[in-house]
Amino acid sequence: MSERILVTGGAGYIGSNITAALLKRPATDVVVVDDFSSGDWRNLINVDCEVRAADCDDPFLLEEIADGGFSAIFHQAAITDTTVMDQRLMVEVNTNAFAAILAASSLSGTRVTYASSAGTYGNSAAPNRIGHGEEPENIYGFSKLAMDRIARRWYDRHPAPIIGLRYFNVFGPGETHKNEREGHKTASMILQLYEQVKAEKQVRLFKFGEQKRDFVYIRDVVSANLSALDAPRSGVCNVGSGEARSFNDIVSNLSALLDKKIDVDYFDNPFSFYQEHTEADLAESEQLLSWQPAWTLENGMKDYISLLEKGHRGPAETA
Repeated sequence: MSERILVTGGAGYIGSNITAALLKRPATDVVVVDDFSSGDWRNLINVDCEVRAADCDDPFLLEEIADGGFSAIFHQAAITDTTVMDQRLMVEVNTNAFAAILAASSLSGTRVTYASSAGTYGNSAAPNRIGHGEEPENIYGFSKLAMDRIARRWYDRHPAPIIGLRYFNVFGPGETHKNEREGHKTASMILQLYEQVKAEKQVRLFKFGEQKRDFVYIRDVVSANLSALDAPRSGVCNVGSGEARSFNDIVSNLSALLDKKIDVDYFDNPFSFYQEHTEADLAESEQLLSWQPAWTLENGMKDYISLLEKGHRGPAETA
């Protein structure tokens, strides 16, 4: 039996990678819905799917969901720019639209996997565990926490599992467009530092580069999403490497991969709310998804940098 899967935000970074991976499965067709406010059409050049320009809570789309038009939904559409401070806009686009999708999918019994965020933890002490320290520092993180809470209210009355995935610091192929936005670069620190080095610009880090993040490779993020298709129940899971690494580690790896000495200019951090340490506790991910990350920071960067050096852009599966 063929599957017809909906990916909202499918022209974006993670959405396009999920779409490309889904199309590798036998007898699977994918419908991408994206408003193209932050996604990029170039991510889909080599991804043979149906593409629609629409909001993810478009009434016609919601009707199609309610009528059982899809075998599964991967909801990735959102405002992901954490510098957006318009509270109403953030909640309308992220939280309200998700609630509408859950209501529609409950009528057809369609499984929903959605993008949550490590931003729900704010500056809480690591390791970050589901149900603990959920104190976001900005409206983006709050909108994602609100999504998790709405999903929880549906658990007992939604016919199919609802799985939330809290992404940590994702890096890898398909994010190039995030560094091409006018006035604000939102790509991973790894891509930003790589482009600075290639352009022979001064690499700058907040003093003294020992802030730690859980960097997770996009191939692991995709495998977590695909694992969610078989999750036996609803729940929220962290998607990270399970290991915190410093920005200095990234510079060191870049230096080795590019065979280039990199001098760093360390400067004062002006942000009082800046996260010093994120690290995913993966207990729930292992239990619910039977999933563990396969890529270390070193191996992920090696794979990624080799693709960047070849000029590849777009999802990993299209390389």
